[in-house]
Amino acid sequence: MDKFGRSQPVTRFEDVRFLTGTGRYVDDIAPKEAWHAVMLRSPVAHGRITELDLDDARQAPGVKLILTVQDLEAAGISVGMSGTQVKNRDGSQGAGPERPMLARDHVRFVGEPIALIVAETATQARDALELVMLDFEDLPAKMDVAPGGSALHEGAPDNVAFDWGMGDEAATEAAFAAAAHTVAVEVVDNRIIVNAMEPRGCFADWDGERLHFTYGGQGVWAMKAQLVEKFGLSEAQVHVTTPDVGGGFGMKAMPYPEYFAVAEASRALGHPVRWISDRGEAMLSDNAGRDLVSLAELAFDDDHKITGYRVTTTANMGAYNSHFAQAIQTQLFSRVLTGVYDIQTTWLQATGVYTNTTQVDAYRGAGRPEAIFVLERAMDHAARQLGVDPWELRRRNFIRPDAFPYKTATGETYDVGDFDKLVRRVSETADLAGFEARRQQDAAQGLLRGLGTCYYIESILGDPSEGARVVFQEDGRVSIFVGTQSNGQGHETVYAQFLSDQTGIPVDRIDVVQGDSDLIARGGGTGGSRSVTTQANATLAMVDVMIAAFTGFLAEQWDVDPDAITFDGDSFRSPGSNLTPSLTEVADMARAAGQVELLSHEARAQLPGRSYPNGAHVAEIVIDPETGQASVDRYTVVDDFGNLINPLLAEGQVHGGVVQGVGQAIMEHVVHDADGQLLTASFMDYALPRAADTPMIGFTSEPVPSTANPMGMKGCGEAGTVGALAAVANAVQDAVEKRGVHRIDMPFTPHRIWKALRDATVSTG
Repeated sequence: MDKFGRSQPVTRFEDVRFLTGTGRYVDDIAPKEAWHAVMLRSPVAHGRITELDLDDARQAPGVKLILTVQDLEAAGISVGMSGTQVKNRDGSQGAGPERPMLARDHVRFVGEPIALIVAETATQARDALELVMLDFEDLPAKMDVAPGGSALHEGAPDNVAFDWGMGDEAATEAAFAAAAHTVAVEVVDNRIIVNAMEPRGCFADWDGERLHFTYGGQGVWAMKAQLVEKFGLSEAQVHVTTPDVGGGFGMKAMPYPEYFAVAEASRALGHPVRWISDRGEAMLSDNAGRDLVSLAELAFDDDHKITGYRVTTTANMGAYNSHFAQAIQTQLFSRVLTGVYDIQTTWLQATGVYTNTTQVDAYRGAGRPEAIFVLERAMDHAARQLGVDPWELRRRNFIRPDAFPYKTATGETYDVGDFDKLVRRVSETADLAGFEARRQQDAAQGLLRGLGTCYYIESILGDPSEGARVVFQEDGRVSIFVGTQSNGQGHETVYAQFLSDQTGIPVDRIDVVQGDSDLIARGGGTGGSRSVTTQANATLAMVDVMIAAFTGFLAEQWDVDPDAITFDGDSFRSPGSNLTPSLTEVADMARAAGQVELLSHEARAQLPGRSYPNGAHVAEIVIDPETGQASVDRYTVVDDFGNLINPLLAEGQVHGGVVQGVGQAIMEHVVHDADGQLLTASFMDYALPRAADTPMIGFTSEPVPSTANPMGMKGCGEAGTVGALAAVANAVQDAVEKRGVHRIDMPFTPHRIWKALRDATVSTG
């Protein structure tokens, strides 16, 4: 990196330990003496507990403790899990039924935790689990995503969690009444299981006065705040740490019941306790993603300009409010409701419904992929209905570059954008001119080829402020303490690279410290594509503080005016002197002078505004109509992420995000039976994309630097998924449209495509 300068594609430093098996995950670092916890989970989707006899289990060999919700309450714990509630359209509060950490007297989804069993070994704990006498009065399972049905909660009539709206309903209705053309399309955004490589896990150690809690998550401070609140402890009594994390994707951003139960078990026993989910348990109990059905309607004038946009969506909440769930398909969905189009008349109506399934919460993009999927499916559908080229229809409605900053109908202010520029670039890189020849080539072999387009925009979310602290260590290394948490994105590389870029400190001497609430007093964690932008902003502020402090020190040492000293990004200089010390050399001088206060510098900074990454995705799908097998043959992305610190890491984020979008679109799908039993509870039944399912993904950066931060950056962590869902879905629809299939929904499994093609053939005779 020193050779090639700033903003270069540097390979990830942390990969050395990950690829050599020396990563340090929760299960690797749990205390060897820790006792093992297992969860007793509900085997039914909806029932009233009529018997819970734990006596035999308590007497089983090695068993140290069994906790129920009554035990948690007796310990003074506030057992209700926290969950966001939005306002209904009538101004009332959305439903807020209690979700106890452990089931009280009802169970409402298969896998709901009922009790925690702690034993000396995991085998003993699992053996004790088999001795529990558990019986239920079966209740009807509510499985359809529509108001009504068997009631789950007293405080949620018709099982409605919220009835939320945003925009101008009357003006939108008037726009549709006056429109020259209107189109409507209903789309399904199917439920997925997140399936991070490392399942959830934690361990806790109560030393008599203080709780040390370690878990695989996306930030230690929110978890610490929850432990303080639920246990009634002081902040000084809680220490939360997070080691390496094998994937988060939003699913690990929030507390789960197991964490509180394990913490209380350690406190009650005065001994370390550990819990690690297995894969089947994860599929049952991890928060799921997506799961909504939306009707999108567009109104156009004679020139095919959009005059109104209306979305009516019904979202599955699962059995309870998860931590962020109510906000995702309402407030976060609305962030990018109108995408990159100049639409000022719009109405979004969202209804959340409780069902006897696992909770739904954040999954890569959290509301923005859902919104863009609906809009971009509607735009492609409209292009077919109006007889217009899909890209031409989009171009006609793009927000013009001279219209920025642009305030959207839902209150966002996009700072910059040049969407047509990216479309021109993707047309070249995806070789759109050659598509028809490729289609004809496939048709000659009896194959169907479809072209799918999507232009996405997303809004980075989360706390706009962040802090950074640098400490010059005695061994010559430099530590930077950050408030975000890597889940595998490459933070250790990009933060060290950025600090080196700004200061000249050799990158191989920089250590990134994260995930420790004792070492870092405050942080916003990772989520919403916020990490690199907010952390780099904080690092810039910290560098300014550090340079100012070292400048004052050198002015005293050199007996010159501080204004005469400059820092050129690598070293300090002063007129008339041939001394050019680096930051690390000045730190050594300060240490020698006994001014140890100059060995640590910190600052906190807040972004002046959110940034809006955007880009164009083009997918080409090839379908074998005899089998229904759909394959992604070509995939091209042109993204505007603003200025990049490390283009290689940005490309990796795009690749990973696209693959997650392709996975959901083509193969991932959660299936329950009528009784609420999960039928896709293993990798034998739940398909994940493999290398053979994904082509080489072309990535091109076409930056339009953001004006919302001094680096000109835009977050990129979720962008690949935001664009991929609609691009793949539109490509499949394009491939089957001429065969008479005018609607097909994700996931595009071979059976679903084959059946749709067969049914279309039968209906047309």
